[in-house]
Amino acid sequence: MFKKHFKYIPFLFLLFFISCAKRGAITGGAKDTIAPTLKYSFPENYSVKFQGNKIKLVFDENIKLKNLNKQLIISPPMKNEPLITPTTATKVLTITINDTLQPNTTYSLNFGQSIADNNEGNPFNQFKYVFSTGDYIDSLALGGRVKDAYDKEVASFVSIMLYEANEKFNDSTVYKENPRYITNTLDSLKTFRLENLKAGKYHLVAMKDNNSNNKFNPKSDRIGFSKQIVTIPNDTVFELELFKEVLPFKALKPSQASGNRLIVGYEGNPKSNGEMAKITLKNNGESVPSIVTKIEKKDSLQVWYKPLKVDSLSLNIIKDKYQKDFTFKIKNQKSDTLSIKAIQSGVLNFRDRFTLESSTPLVNFDKSKMKLVDKDSTAVAFTTAYDEYTQQLFIDFKIEEAQKYNLKLMPGAVTDFFEKTNDTLSFSTSTKNLADYGNIIMNLKNVKRFPIIIELTNEKGDVVKASEYTDSKTQIEFNLLEPSAYTVRAIYDDNKNKEWDTGNYLEKRQAEEVIYSSKEINLHANFDWEETFDLSLPYVPEPKKKNPKDKEKGKKSSSF
Repeated sequence: MFKKHFKYIPFLFLLFFISCAKRGAITGGAKDTIAPTLKYSFPENYSVKFQGNKIKLVFDENIKLKNLNKQLIISPPMKNEPLITPTTATKVLTITINDTLQPNTTYSLNFGQSIADNNEGNPFNQFKYVFSTGDYIDSLALGGRVKDAYDKEVASFVSIMLYEANEKFNDSTVYKENPRYITNTLDSLKTFRLENLKAGKYHLVAMKDNNSNNKFNPKSDRIGFSKQIVTIPNDTVFELELFKEVLPFKALKPSQASGNRLIVGYEGNPKSNGEMAKITLKNNGESVPSIVTKIEKKDSLQVWYKPLKVDSLSLNIIKDKYQKDFTFKIKNQKSDTLSIKAIQSGVLNFRDRFTLESSTPLVNFDKSKMKLVDKDSTAVAFTTAYDEYTQQLFIDFKIEEAQKYNLKLMPGAVTDFFEKTNDTLSFSTSTKNLADYGNIIMNLKNVKRFPIIIELTNEKGDVVKASEYTDSKTQIEFNLLEPSAYTVRAIYDDNKNKEWDTGNYLEKRQAEEVIYSSKEINLHANFDWEETFDLSLPYVPEPKKKNPKDKEKGKKSSSF
């Protein structure tokens, strides 16, 4: 009988292994999306009459700390940061306080998003441990939002601070002392909420604190403030505008760059209120002829002088109330040579000026040795203008569409400060058709006051050679623009100097008001775009497109 059924044994084994495989099949399982939670703490969260210097936090799973130095906000700030251990995966965090706590004070330790589970990194969002050294927890709150006074978007991690308005507060407090209360906008928020506050009167300040020391450093930080003392409780939604102060002018020690040029770094603005800092180069007390120019995109000036066989020179710098003398050694170095290049090496747009840039300062121009012709070799009338500060020579002429131009400089057309002249030079450029450009007609609505500056900016916030200053007009035309995406910016020019002016904390002066249009203009070639800019509406960013490759639909435009 055994032999009779032997042939079924392999089949039974096969069924057994299949069933085992099915029961033991391994799947990935659902991804853990649940954040860790606090099981208990000692002392208990929101405890009163707090004593000692140890706090233990026990979580329901292993957690890890991420960017604790940026995320943790302690209010009021402690002079000495607490020690939080361990920094490795754990279920128990120990907080050791290394400071003397103030009596009858509510403390808040907001961990932001720094606590996350060890496996998937799910954050325990905005976990806050609160305790009081007094008999009760302060429960009042204050809210608001922050914006940048000039840029379209505000920086992340902006600190919001409250200082008690008492006899100890003065103008230097924000530079030297910690605030009474502090919170942070973190990396994704533009709003703030200060909690666990005590009733009273306070000074409200916002700060992009790049040094992370809760103190204002004008060299690196942006600041915003409320002019009025804030009384708590208060249900007002406050808005604070951050601005970067212009530092008082200060020159740094000069350095020799070549046999005929010095570099002078500076802080502040050497050219303000229509006046340039007075810079005098001297040799044994006698003035040496020199020219001062600006290095593009750097806080540095160039002082040009004709080579001298001397051991040292001195430099006297005066700007407003600032005055400084420098003495420095002169080394035997190679001198700079004259070279000229064109800024527009290809297409010349209709809103541009054809511009040449020289490596050394120019002092003399001979138009008889300059010739501008079009593609038919027909002479084109032109004028010249020179900006000594930027070392740029402008060739101005009537620009025609679909044209080619060639500018020829014969030897001696320009002479530089060192009496060197150019060799034969030739520069070519061309223009597009008018139909390759578009126009924007901007209708201004609800203008509060004049004058006002209207600017078109690119994605970086840079002005794209399109700016209009108006004392009364409410319709602005920007013609012959390159097809691109533009944002409109309005500046209330309250001091009428035709530029935006930042604020100053010590002077209790806010920056001039800037308003952005929420709608981005996607300008096409050969189209007019007419838009209404309501200056009474706040800037609201347009939602980002899910797929930038998708074709845009419903664009507003009409032909010429």
